[in-house]
Formats: sequence, structure tokens, C-alpha cells
Amino acid sequence: MIPLLEVKKLEVAFIEDHKQTICTDKVSFSVNPGEILCIVGESGCGKSVTALSIMGLLGNTAKVIGGEVLFEGKDLLKMTERELDKIRGSELTMVFQDVMNSLNPVFTIGNQLEETIRIHLGYDKKAAREYAIEILEKVGLPDSKAILKKYPHMLSGGMRQRVMIAMALACHPKLIIADEPTTALDVTIQLQIMKLLLELRREFKLSIILITHDMGVVAELADRVIVMYAGQCVEEADVNSLFENPVHPYTQALLQSVPSIYGNRNQKLASIPGIVPEKYQNMKGCRFAKRCPYASPECANRQLYQKFDSKHKVRCHLARTGKETISNVS
Repeated sequence: MIPLLEVKKLEVAFIEDHKQTICTDKVSFSVNPGEILCIVGESGCGKSVTALSIMGLLGNTAKVIGGEVLFEGKDLLKMTERELDKIRGSELTMVFQDVMNSLNPVFTIGNQLEETIRIHLGYDKKAAREYAIEILEKVGLPDSKAILKKYPHMLSGGMRQRVMIAMALACHPKLIIADEPTTALDVTIQLQIMKLLLELRREFKLSIILITHDMGVVAELADRVIVMYAGQCVEEADVNSLFENPVHPYTQALLQSVPSIYGNRNQKLASIPGIVPEKYQNMKGCRFAKRCPYASPECANRQLYQKFDSKHKVRCHLARTGKETISNVS
């Protein structure tokens, strides 16, 4: 299968006081047509920066210094802003993490949604309004005509999130990047948003990159999972393989910190000591070593990102042989 999106050795740096700090280190992955790829990891691991790089929406202090982002074989990083604008919002869209700040507070929902439709689809004002009502109904918002007249602060968090998904879907994109779309929503609304994404994937044959730190969301939605830590991909596998046999110690720690409905109610959840390092570009060895219960002198050496088996890629020397897994060591 030919990937819809291929990210190859992506490097992004922040520049401050004429100093360059690399925040994503040769990140590589692909997304197939109709696939949901989840990218997981703690805050500060480079997930959102990777997404913004794909969209060409990095701030003034950040820039891509290496790599390729191929969308249907065309390198997005080599396109001009005008060329990107023809793709962004139509074929490639994004649902941002902070919904309240993503919607303009001084314009109605109708103004913002209809503008997207008119720019990318060329509809007149009447046709754009009719289509806006239709797409809001698609994402499960009742009384869509009334919602078009409201301002963002007049809607609940779940309704605003559905509006953002409607805006992302309006032009029938091939790929949606959703950056923690269920953050700050209660559990019931989270479930509704997850079901909505699955339904829309089936209906529109969408590919989705879902960025999250919620392993429950990953288990519910993902076809394939990438685990990021300190700007690097440390593990990649299909969702079943990852949950049944997590290989990297960081992936194991993430899964052990999630409560299970089958576990002992009085059992304490595991926690990961320490925090993600802020500056890691000069770290030659494993970036997780200081927090890892299996750390050894070999962790000071460069860790290769390589195949563990046919379904797995891992950046850890304990997985090098393909036989001596982390679970065997514990």
C-alpha cells in the first residue's frame, strides 16, 4: 500500500538568542489511506511540534532544519505558502488542542465555518450556509441553524470540539491531524468524540493522525501507534502488538500507569520518576535512561531505531536480538 503521508527524518529546531535547540530528532513514520495512527507520549516529547511541522504552522522561533514531509508524494516542506494554502483546510486539516483559542471569539460560528467553505469550495453565501448546517448535523450538533448564530463562548467544550471537527471535515480532507481532541472534556463527551471520529473515518474514508497521552483513547481508536520520548520515536507497532507486548521500558511505564477495570481497586498505580528532559539534543545515549528501571552502562551508547519483529520497531538495546525482550528481563 502506498502511504498517504510519509515523514522522513524530520528535524525541527527552536532558535533563541542565535542558539539552535533541536526538539525533534530525525522523526520518521507513515500514514496509510484510511488508517488511524496514534502518537503518544508525555508533554514535551515533540508530538505537537511534529504535527505543526506537517501543517507548516510552526511559530517564528521554530523551523524545520532537515527531513521531508511527503503528502501524496509531494514534499510539503518545499511548497510556498500559496501552494500550502491550497492543501491546508481542504486535503489536509487539523483539529487543535486548545479549542477555545482556536476559534475566533469575535466572530460567530457561522462566520468562521462558512468562510472555510467559501474559500476552499467556491460556494456562494447561501450555498455555504446550507452546507455549514449540513456538516454541523453530521458531527451530531442539534439545532445547527441556531449554533451558526452563536459565538464560541456560548457553546460547551464538547460542542466547540464538534464545531472544530466540522470545520476540519467541511472540504472532505484526505487526512486530519487531531491534537488531543478530548483534552479537558468529561468522560461522557470523550466517548462521544471518539465514536464520532470512528464514524467519520468510515463514512469519509479518512486517514487520521491522533495525538494523545491517553492510552484508553489509543486502545479505542488506533490501528497503529507511535510512542515518542524526548523528540525521538522509541517504539512503533500495531495497536494489538503494542498493548500485548510493549517492548520499550517507556511504553511499559505508560501502560502500567493506566488503571485497569480488572485490577485490584486498592492497588496503587505505577508512576514514572522524574520528568522529560528539556534539552536533549546533546544526549548521545538513551534519553530515557535516567528514568528507566533497566538502565545499564550500554544505555550510554547510541540506541538504534530498528525492527524488533515484523510488527514492531524499537529504540532500545535490550530488544536488539529480537529474543531478549524487556519483559524477559523484568
